[in-house]
Amino acid sequence: MTTPEQEPLPSTPLRLAALEVEAHVAADGWDQAPRLYALVRTAALVEAEPSLAAQLAVPLRDAPDGFTTIEQELHLAGRPLEDVLEEIQWPDAVDGCAVVVERIMLPPEAEEDLPSDPAAVAEAAARHPARQDVRLVAVVDRTGERHSAVRARTPADATLLEGPDLVPGLVQALLRTLDLNA
Repeated sequence: MTTPEQEPLPSTPLRLAALEVEAHVAADGWDQAPRLYALVRTAALVEAEPSLAAQLAVPLRDAPDGFTTIEQELHLAGRPLEDVLEEIQWPDAVDGCAVVVERIMLPPEAEEDLPSDPAAVAEAAARHPARQDVRLVAVVDRTGERHSAVRARTPADATLLEGPDLVPGLVQALLRTLDLNA
């Protein structure tokens, strides 16, 4: 059986920012705390701070609409990431944002075996034999554009899955930080 060739995803500035963030976090390995990034248009950043032009990984002329990702401190203090994101409101100078978080995914058939108590679900998922550790990346901008990526921990060379709607809950939480409810 053959599978149809998929159309490659377009190399939009937002997709490139998502790939950059995923590669940056992946370089540090697994078992990391969630990470948060502000996205600013590189052209606007260089206009405001011309001395930064020499530090860019990609020359501005090669990516005039590109984003620069700026990692932010993220203090969860034992709270769920989604609760912390509810408290964030980015200033107008921030054109978008990204979050990276590791989660446990279970196959759909495993849901019927999970306890009804939300506190016990995480523990049961962590012990489940069919669990899959994944890294989720969600990126949005002020136009409402979104991109997401998911990479499984195993196998080590797992394919990066990409698309606009892979992690809708995280995408919606990020859109709210930009005062967008789309």
